[in-house]
Amino acid sequence: MWNLLSSSSNFVLESLGTFVDSTGIAMLFEGMGWGNVAMICVAFLLLYLAIKHKFEPLLLLTIAFGMLLTNLPGANMFHTDLFAGGHVHWDIFVDQAGLLDYLYLGVKLGIYPCLIFLGVGAMTDFGPLIANPKSFLLGAAAQLGIFMTFIGAYALGFTPEEAASIGIIGGADGPTSIYLTAILAPDLLGPIAVAAYSYMALVPVIQPPIMRMLTTEKERKIKMSQLRPVSKTEKILFPLIITVIIALLLPSAAPLVGCLMLGNLMKECGVVDRLSKTVQNELMNIVVIFLGITVGATATAEAFINPRTLFILLLGVIAFSFGTAGGVLLAKLMNLFVKDGKKINPLIGSAGVSAVPMSARVSQTEGQKADPSNFLLMHAMGPNVAGVVGSAVAAGILLSFLG
Repeated sequence: MWNLLSSSSNFVLESLGTFVDSTGIAMLFEGMGWGNVAMICVAFLLLYLAIKHKFEPLLLLTIAFGMLLTNLPGANMFHTDLFAGGHVHWDIFVDQAGLLDYLYLGVKLGIYPCLIFLGVGAMTDFGPLIANPKSFLLGAAAQLGIFMTFIGAYALGFTPEEAASIGIIGGADGPTSIYLTAILAPDLLGPIAVAAYSYMALVPVIQPPIMRMLTTEKERKIKMSQLRPVSKTEKILFPLIITVIIALLLPSAAPLVGCLMLGNLMKECGVVDRLSKTVQNELMNIVVIFLGITVGATATAEAFINPRTLFILLLGVIAFSFGTAGGVLLAKLMNLFVKDGKKINPLIGSAGVSAVPMSARVSQTEGQKADPSNFLLMHAMGPNVAGVVGSAVAAGILLSFLG
């Protein structure tokens, strides 16, 4: 009887010991435990910024929660070894994969960013761009930050693939940043996604000082003539023409640009309203959830807590600043070759970064500070939507050289 009680108590104690050892609390004291604590704190900080200050909440909230899940010790929801070396290790995938590993395939295979672009296209009006084709040049100039930062990051010791992924932050286009980074430098996906969406939320803070520094008060007061009406036929032909031209010149950009233009065609043709509304709402919302939570899952302590992350955040600001400056400076240059009545307000050049429609609103706000009767919003939307295409093209160029 005594032996039976003794063995039972031993079994209970061993079971309790096994249970304690299996808890996440015990795991905090092993390996990268304190790194996990730090990343959980970062996740809470991002959640605070998303909820309290509304910094890109649709994606920053889900990214932060994915970061929280992946850093909870013992949860085993995401395994970086399944995607080591930039490849999906299918031979061990089924045996080890957790929930977030399966969802991350949509990022790794380039599905989610393309579906996001499908929704963006369905919500975009290319009318201002069609009415003023010069906006294409301003959108292209705003991609200066991508290539300048690419060169700078490479000079600082990053690999060409990593430098390209850091530079794409300058396009202020979250899905494109994720698409390119998932292919070229998946280890940097977490820091780059957080940087890209954080800086997009900070557009009203980052851009105005640069815009005021590069322009005179007289330039900020320039009034632009009203845009011409754009016919439905033009709006239908535009996505078809752009898709064909870009796919022929730069096939690597075809997935992003093709989805963007398909979504826009759904909107403009007027015969598939149900599909257009679904793409804009239900599909877009579902993909945003999956994209955010899985991108956040890549922000493990090993990937995030290192000096390179600080460099990425710093270079991201530089990329964004150069992009803003590029659009403004090209507008000033173009004004040297046009008459007074047709001059471009340089403030709309800053909208060439792909933060739609936030950067266009910043151009409008800065213009009205100089002259309350000046309305630049529709003029700024031209470079703004051109920037969406421009960032995708820039990503395609980098993929052509490095992919």
